[in-house]
Amino acid sequence: MSQLNVAVVIKLEPDFSEGSVSYNPDGTLNRAETKNTLGPHSAIAAEAAFYAKVKYGARVSVATMGPPIAELALQTAQRLSNADELHLYSDRVFAGADTLATAETLKAGIKKMQGDIDIVFSGHRASDGETGQTGPQTAWKLGFTFLGNVIDYEVDLDARTIKAKRLISLQGFCDIVEEVEAPLPVFIAVDPSYKPIFNTVSQRLSFAKYRKESEVRSKNHKYYLQVFNVEQLGADKTLVGLPGSPTIVYKVERIPQGKAKRQAEVLDGSNPEHIRKAVSKIREALSAMVIK
Repeated sequence: MSQLNVAVVIKLEPDFSEGSVSYNPDGTLNRAETKNTLGPHSAIAAEAAFYAKVKYGARVSVATMGPPIAELALQTAQRLSNADELHLYSDRVFAGADTLATAETLKAGIKKMQGDIDIVFSGHRASDGETGQTGPQTAWKLGFTFLGNVIDYEVDLDARTIKAKRLISLQGFCDIVEEVEAPLPVFIAVDPSYKPIFNTVSQRLSFAKYRKESEVRSKNHKYYLQVFNVEQLGADKTLVGLPGSPTIVYKVERIPQGKAKRQAEVLDGSNPEHIRKAVSKIREALSAMVIK
């Protein structure tokens, strides 16, 4: 049985809950002055790769393009996927890239990973772009079959094929499950509803083993980290960053910080008056409830 090699492409994204997204004068995102986090869809893709680790003993590589701070996203993704290899593509030349230029960088990086990659996972989309284009474009540049909105998958290592279930829209229905089969390698954009299920005892034991190992690895993530600039990546400078981006940002608008809708009051449990006040509030809330 041959080794399964999988990769995950992730993204460091603005934490929109803070409402403090900063932009440069040219309309590009100023990540240095914006609170960032691993994108929620990227986290789901990392979980899909972890499923391959648990069920098939896959070797997992995680990659991202961004400034040095994107290392934090790689660390988080390693904790979720138990990655064996971390790639950071970081160079000023990559700045301002649109989806097409990002795909070019990711293509070059995936080819630098150890072993031939069988499956590349990505999130459904990024919260700071919402285009969902980077995955399909990277698949196209790699020459991989693209499977979108995947909610489940099984791999036949001997036949080198994958069977996947996808959520699709058909004739006005948006919850149709389509089953497809394709030869490896493939690029999978994981649907937000994806939930890995471990059915057997051996899988659950492997899950516990690899989850514990992932915690140790993520604490020492620098040992697994490789940082590449444009020369080390061997990427064409005319196809990455702003020079390789046909997209023109016409206008950006700041995201306003959300207003708090709840009021909090701190009560002292040792104060009888505070206890009576809490009981009164509970009674008031219960009296307003309508039980059907």
